[in-house]
Amino acid sequence: MTDNTTLYIIPARGGSKGIPRKNIKELCGRPLIHYSIDVARKLADDAHVLVSTDDDEIREVTEKTGLKVNYRRPDSLGGDKVGSREVILDAMDYADREGIEYDKVVLLQPTSPMRSVDDVKGCLALYKPGVDMVVSVTEASCNPYYDCFETGADGALHVSKGDGKYTRRQDVPKAWQYNGAVYVINPESLRRMGLGEFPVRIPYKMPRSRSMDLDTPLDWQIVELLMSQKTK
Repeated sequence: MTDNTTLYIIPARGGSKGIPRKNIKELCGRPLIHYSIDVARKLADDAHVLVSTDDDEIREVTEKTGLKVNYRRPDSLGGDKVGSREVILDAMDYADREGIEYDKVVLLQPTSPMRSVDDVKGCLALYKPGVDMVVSVTEASCNPYYDCFETGADGALHVSKGDGKYTRRQDVPKAWQYNGAVYVINPESLRRMGLGEFPVRIPYKMPRSRSMDLDTPLDWQIVELLMSQKTK
């Protein structure tokens, strides 16, 4: 059943640096952005799926899926120093002008091609009144109670949290990190404050096997290997 109460935003600027042109680079035979578009279109009608791009080639590659790109991100929001909040707010403003109704926003970054439709559904199921954001996480590779350190005034390493007396990783409190796959956002909360200021953030836990975020050529090689093995 199509969900027409959610606005799905897929951000895809043209100036990626770590992996040049990564949003339209082919991953296992398909442009990277197509994976996120497929997930969104399985959950909502096309009017509720916005690809936010400042790049004509990305728009053309997107439209090969049949999804029309009538919204164009302003060039002023195309730089690598522009935050997600500004990008999302501009897309929301466009939706409001077009009379597209929604009561929550889902951000799907193209760099998380291994997320599934069920992952998005799982995040949506956790969203309820009073929540600022539901965000997908995976167990952190570094734990601040155990093997994550900061340098003190003396220049020496000190464990980031706690007294440093834990001797087994199994005993420390679990730590989580955003994996970049799914963000379900309260629009009114976003209008009032930045993503990092949200007081109520609910985690949706994902395994590391689906939590790869493509940022470097090595990330790309790993995901390509995992996806090709999954296909076989």
